[in-house]
Parts: sequence; structure tokens; C-alpha cells
Amino acid sequence: MIFRQLFEPDTSTYSYLLACERSRKACLIDPVASETERYVALLGELNLRLVHTLETHVHADHVTGAAALREKLGSKSVVHRDAGALCADLLVTDGVPLQVGGLEIEVRHTPGHTNGCVSYVMVDRVFTGDALLIGGCGRTDFQQGDAGQLYDSIATKLFTLPPDTLVYPAHDYQGNTVSTIHQEMAKNPRLGGGRSREEFIALMAELKLPYPKYIDQALPANRICGGTPSVCQG
Repeated sequence: MIFRQLFEPDTSTYSYLLACERSRKACLIDPVASETERYVALLGELNLRLVHTLETHVHADHVTGAAALREKLGSKSVVHRDAGALCADLLVTDGVPLQVGGLEIEVRHTPGHTNGCVSYVMVDRVFTGDALLIGGCGRTDFQQGDAGQLYDSIATKLFTLPPDTLVYPAHDYQGNTVSTIHQEMAKNPRLGGGRSREEFIALMAELKLPYPKYIDQALPANRICGGTPSVCQG
């Protein structure tokens, strides 16, 4: 497998390039619109064909690059059916298998941060979006957030993965790049160490978080896959 972890510093967003070495087919998880030319150049350098862009959810902090990449490269966008982005080429549900050449990816619905959050599971790693972060989790105070639902998602869909599963989130603000399920179960300040569902809900209710910087621009754009109505007819 070809794997690249890509970072957009303005919003501290991680995007992930995954590709099959044999077929040269590739996908990008959570691409950022401002990084489109960087992605196109990297795909060209590696001689890869982008077949899918995979969204972990409708983002509130950046505009997705799905529409721009679809226009430039013909890739198909993948979003959960509850995300509110009907422009996507493929609306997925829990348990749907995705194939990128020889790579197998399982969709796991992990709502709580938003209704349409998913994590993408592979044999040795999981891409958790904003549901589970390294030493944290997504906020639950806007955009259909529900702390109890997020706790249940993480407990039943992520913490049940093998302990050595690598955790790759959509963001990190401290310079971390990867964790493991074992580490998050043991040490995550919000969810680890056996914290109960009730304790987690109470903790999340007490967070005093600022209004997201780009939400008023990002949400409308991401509901049309980062494009405009004329571009996003899928």
C-alpha cells in the first residue's frame, strides 16, 4: 500500500492518500479545497489515479476538495447518507465495503460529533475523522452533536477494534500524527481510563469552546461537496 499523511496548517487538518501499488488506484480521505493542486501534483509524481474522495463527515472548519478533484480528475465523492451532502456520488451506510484496487476499506457509522460521521477501517488502521482524536474527541455542541451518541459510537465501533489498530484522526493541534486504540482507551483524557457514559456527557456539557472560525463558510460549501450548484450535480 502507498500511504501519505498530509497536513493543512491553517485548520490543522490531516488528509490521507491511500493507493494500491498494483492497480495504481488511489483515494483521498478528507481532502481540503485549498490543497487541491498539491494533491494533483502528488498523484502525478506517484503515477496514481484518484478514484474516490472519502469524507468522514460534513466539515465545519474547512471546505472539502471533493468537487474540485472530481472536476479535475473525475474522482467520485463518498459521504454517509445522513451527512446532508446529497451531491455525493456514493452515499454510504454502516458496514459498506469500499474497494480501491486491492485495498479494502470498511465504513463504520460513528455519529455524535455530527449525524453523518463515519470512520474508515482497514486491517491495521482506522481513520476516525473528528469522532476520536488523539487525546480528545470531536465537540458535540453544534451540527447535530450528541455526547451520549458519540460515547456509544466510540465504545462500540472503535474501542472494539484490536488494541494495536493505528488511529489516524482528521485533526491534531499538538503535533501528534498517530495513536493506537490501546493508547486512547488507556489515556484519552475525555474517554479513556474507563470513564463512564454519564461522566463523559457531563464533561462535554461543561466545555466552553469558541465558535468555529470557518463554520459559516464551510458548512454551506460542504453540503454541496465543496463546489457550487452548477458543479455539484451528483
